[in-house]
Amino acid sequence: MTWAPRPAWLFCPADRPDRYVKALDRSDVVVLDLEDAVAAAAKQAARDAVAALVRDGRYDADRTVLRINAAGSPDHAADLLLLERTGILRVMLAKTEQPEDFDRLRDRAVIALIESPLGVEQCSEISRAPAVIGLMWGADDLIAGLGGTASRRADGTYRDAPRYARSRVLIAAKSRNLLAIDAVYMGFSDLDGLRAECEDAVAVGFDATIAIHPSQVDIIRDTYAPAADRVDWATRLLAAAGNERGVTTFEGRMVDGPIYAQAEQILRRAR
Repeated sequence: MTWAPRPAWLFCPADRPDRYVKALDRSDVVVLDLEDAVAAAAKQAARDAVAALVRDGRYDADRTVLRINAAGSPDHAADLLLLERTGILRVMLAKTEQPEDFDRLRDRAVIALIESPLGVEQCSEISRAPAVIGLMWGADDLIAGLGGTASRRADGTYRDAPRYARSRVLIAAKSRNLLAIDAVYMGFSDLDGLRAECEDAVAVGFDATIAIHPSQVDIIRDTYAPAADRVDWATRLLAAAGNERGVTTFEGRMVDGPIYAQAEQILRRAR
């Protein structure tokens, strides 16, 4: 994994370039969206706006991902022409379903967005495609594809099918040392719910969560940063172990290889 961005990402409609600089200032990575956030009639104007950002030197290539329309969709070919026109390398492919979706993206760095039943079923094969640098998953398109009506229960927790998809995508990504990006939290006014979901994302190994509203960014950033007591524990554990990292006890708890690895991950996140 050569690109290691910070964890608080933010979607921005590609037809609203006026919001782009503000989004860059607020978040770690901006996902400029040519897909769901842009009405069909405005898509070409959105592409032109992205091209203008690149032409004018306002496009931050290291902190921006361009979400393009799905392979096989009516807008995919025009999006590919935009990539050729601008030289943009880092993209997110909406509704990725199979490795063949990258046939015309082999020279790009692609985050595959897994949000359909076929995409979930094929996510391990998708993760092996040379162009892929990360996987993200989406709940609501998945549920629509399953013929369902709600991805979450009344208490806000995911139903079993989205939970399964989330785990499949996370494991597929990590098995190939790729970025794993958690789904958006649609209730942007429910910051407590967002925090709880981000706490779970961190606990199981996701690298980032994408916000749909600027008010979510600080919660994501704060939650992904390890608490001071966890950093202190990890520092003391690794210092006490030194190079001798066999099975032992530390502060009344057995520790072994996996616990040392978790401590190292806490310090990586802190840095």
